[in-house]
Amino acid sequence: MEPHLPLSIKLLATAFVTALVPVYARHYGWANFLWFSDIALFVSVAALWLESPLLASMMTVAVGALECAWMVDFAWRVVLGRGLLGLTNYMFDARNPRFIRGLSLFHVVMPVLLLWMVARLGYDRRAFVLQTLLTWVVLLVTYCCTRPEDNINWAFGLGSKPQQRVPPLVHLVFLMLALPAVVYWPTHLALRYLFS
Repeated sequence: MEPHLPLSIKLLATAFVTALVPVYARHYGWANFLWFSDIALFVSVAALWLESPLLASMMTVAVGALECAWMVDFAWRVVLGRGLLGLTNYMFDARNPRFIRGLSLFHVVMPVLLLWMVARLGYDRRAFVLQTLLTWVVLLVTYCCTRPEDNINWAFGLGSKPQQRVPPLVHLVFLMLALPAVVYWPTHLALRYLFS
């Protein structure tokens, strides 16, 4: 059977991730790879090679809308000089070398790549449930194994800093319920409609 996805894209994505991993690990530390966008990057490469509709669908449900929000925030900052959502503040932090900030532009390519894969491979309806379960595992690991001040995946507060209004576990449970309800479910419905 002829592959659906070009070898050139598989090789390019693999080379990019191979270059990104040691640079990110050295600059940000290994915990940085728990961010949903980084997980989506790695799983997307696996989805390319395996030509897996399920993996591509899960990652599109997980980060498709969030990456679009990242792009809006980045464009807003570039055009108007101030952040809209605070998602891309690190892209304008001079403490981060330009090369590393340049690597972070994968956020712009990610939703396009994911939608392209889903269009080529089809949308797997199991993505919503399985991505929700994966998200819960990642959030629990993030909460238990990372520092609150890093606030990876916003496990300790919405935004760049931990919140102080409610007990940390209450916030975590809120996030575990809100992501599937507010982000994943609408994305799932849209993908199911577009690529059924």
